[in-house]
Amino acid sequence: MLIDTHCHLDMLDLTPYNNDLNAAIDAAYEKGVRQLLSISVDLEKMDTILGFTKRDGIYASCGVHPLQTEGLITDDSALRKYAQDSKVIAIGETGLDYFYETSKEAYEAQKVSFMHHLKLAGELDLPVIVHTRSAKQDTLDLIKQYGNRNTAGVLHCFTEDYDMAKAALDENYLISISGIVTFKTAEDLKETVRKLPLESLIVETDSPYLAPVPYRGKKNEPKYVSEVAQYVADLKGIRYEALLEATAENFQRIFKRALPENQLKIHA
Repeated sequence: MLIDTHCHLDMLDLTPYNNDLNAAIDAAYEKGVRQLLSISVDLEKMDTILGFTKRDGIYASCGVHPLQTEGLITDDSALRKYAQDSKVIAIGETGLDYFYETSKEAYEAQKVSFMHHLKLAGELDLPVIVHTRSAKQDTLDLIKQYGNRNTAGVLHCFTEDYDMAKAALDENYLISISGIVTFKTAEDLKETVRKLPLESLIVETDSPYLAPVPYRGKKNEPKYVSEVAQYVADLKGIRYEALLEATAENFQRIFKRALPENQLKIHA
């Protein structure tokens, strides 16, 4: 089963679909996509994101992106409320981003927010979807200190080195590969994917960002996860169908609230 494990349905460019989200999702279905995980970066948009989950095959996460400066959390009350919904299968997107933020005050606010996400996820037996950029050691330290190995999570849109991936695997995390892996400049990431065990990998679009080759430079969308999956299968030297089977099993192992039988259908 092909799953786009990380997309932002509330941000997609729907111009090619006459502003009809269902048409964009139908296009993904036609490319073989059977489940979508719509990611929260801002709790003020959670009601919209939960609305998407009324359609079969769509799940949601609840969380605050580390660069959402005004929305970073200092307690878990709002997260806890949204996490009660049965279609919320993960906490996040959360984590640390020191690439765009450079002040110690910003770093500390991100750490506090990340800590609350990690602790609540462990308490509720939900995985954490982690964004990390230029914050390798702090990210790993907080995962080890406040995370729960039994529920673990995902390092999404992975671009760090093999050593970080291996450290995350030691904490039971999955590594999610986006369209970046198809870029000519991503040789180190390609080598990391070759080295990583198949049971550690899932695929995503992170749409509307980071469209894979040959669509690089265009707005990304869930249907392009098939290109990411094919590229990863080629790097691993396995059949496309084997990659889909393995990544679906990996997803279901970590995202325990996701039901394999809850799949997309063509919108009536």
